Amino acid sequence: MLSPTLITVALAAAMIGALAGVLGSFLVLRGQSLLGDVIAHASLPGVVAAFLISGGRGFFAILAGALIAGALAGLSVQALRRGAGVKPDAALGVVLSLFFAAGVVLLTLAQTRGGSAGLTVFLFGQAASVLRADLLPMALVGGGVLVVLALFWKEFQFLAFDPEGARAQGLPVARLEVLLTLLIAVTIVLGLTLAGVVLMVALLIAPAVAARQWVRGLAPMVWLAALFGALAGTGGAVISAIGQGVATGPVMVLAAVALAALSLLLAPERGILARRTRQAQARKSLRGRQVLAALGGLESDHANPGYAGDQAMLDAYLGTDAGPVLARLQREGYVRPASLPPEPGARRWELTEAGRQRLEAPDA
Repeated sequence: MLSPTLITVALAAAMIGALAGVLGSFLVLRGQSLLGDVIAHASLPGVVAAFLISGGRGFFAILAGALIAGALAGLSVQALRRGAGVKPDAALGVVLSLFFAAGVVLLTLAQTRGGSAGLTVFLFGQAASVLRADLLPMALVGGGVLVVLALFWKEFQFLAFDPEGARAQGLPVARLEVLLTLLIAVTIVLGLTLAGVVLMVALLIAPAVAARQWVRGLAPMVWLAALFGALAGTGGAVISAIGQGVATGPVMVLAAVALAALSLLLAPERGILARRTRQAQARKSLRGRQVLAALGGLESDHANPGYAGDQAMLDAYLGTDAGPVLARLQREGYVRPASLPPEPGARRWELTEAGRQRLEAPDA
């Protein structure tokens, strides 16, 4: 029988996973996955500062501090890129290191005060700290994020695929980037109690990466990433409940990464297996065309439509045994063994009429 605690954690994990998948889709498409990592790690000094100011670990105080710090970090990255001309990767690295180092220093200071032991929850997450009373605020804030996203859907879509085109169309690209950064910061803050600052970025990126393998458009990707995120969250909560003492946040991340790995492997168009299959088929087709072209060239050189080519010559031309290729072409009706008796130890092949027509086709 499902316990109330498990139901609460599963619902929270599903909400956070779905929201992370939605916002993570924009990070993946824009090539800014590290931005999520920066915001997640930068929320640590906000968490500790809120504790030092409020004198306790109140849920809303801690989340407000994390949101302010995370948003400030995201805006700092934008300021370094646009105001100081710093390259994106350097700006991300500098801001991440600065804010996380400040968080560690503040955490060291906070540990000298009473009641600071629970602050480590925000480093790695602790699902048991999520209460039923937290579900409604999470749902309201998450719903607000989705409403804003829906209101600016066309602008964010333009920004994700063609930021230069959006700027040329007169859209306020800088403001849209700031707004999107704030939405990502809110999403990360909501997930801190479940996954922590260290693992939250994986919950943002993995479902989006998984969804990207299966679909092409932004809207299908966002929906599928939300589904993958919710599945990873719920699955992580259930698995951690089955395994006594297993932390929920890491299991959620492992489930999300497993979905991404399976998608990378099995997706019908972008998956590794599908690409390997297409490559093998392309090599197979290329070898067949090469053999047909070689036999056609011999016919042309000898001005004899029925001229038969020696298999040893075809072996040398392909650089490998041409027997399997010739056997396949024979089954397809494009070549046949020469009717004239071959030289001792030799085997000759000639084109059929279908083979000549195949050779003359535009895609041959």
